[in-house]
Amino acid sequence: MNRMFPVVLLALACGTQSFQITEISPEDVLSAPPSTLILDVRSPEEFASGHVPNAVNIPHDELATRLTELQDFRSAPVVVYCERGGRAGKAALVLTNSGFSNIRHLAGDMSGWRKQNLPVDASSSVGSENIPSVAPLKSS
Repeated sequence: MNRMFPVVLLALACGTQSFQITEISPEDVLSAPPSTLILDVRSPEEFASGHVPNAVNIPHDELATRLTELQDFRSAPVVVYCERGGRAGKAALVLTNSGFSNIRHLAGDMSGWRKQNLPVDASSSVGSENIPSVAPLKSS
């Protein structure tokens, strides 16, 4: 089930900027196509302690400087999550402002994932070397 997840963040000292991203259920994440990027924006230590299977870790505070690693996903599905939602909201804003057009937020984030006793991967691979391939876009 997809729902809108309102995210309001302070944008410098000039006021607020708000936007909405669609939530995606954990069940839908489990059945997402392999070309979906599941982006964990927690710290490498949090990621190594357990993450959504097939997730890639780029901490939210590094995301803006590592966007080139994600260029193939500008229009592909990107599911973003953290522990409880705050960092995921910041990451979604960075991605949206950088032209990514298909951002989803994992409903419940990692804490909700664990509460539902869903599979958790505890492998130590924390870099973007595991980013899945995206099929080339067909030109019309």
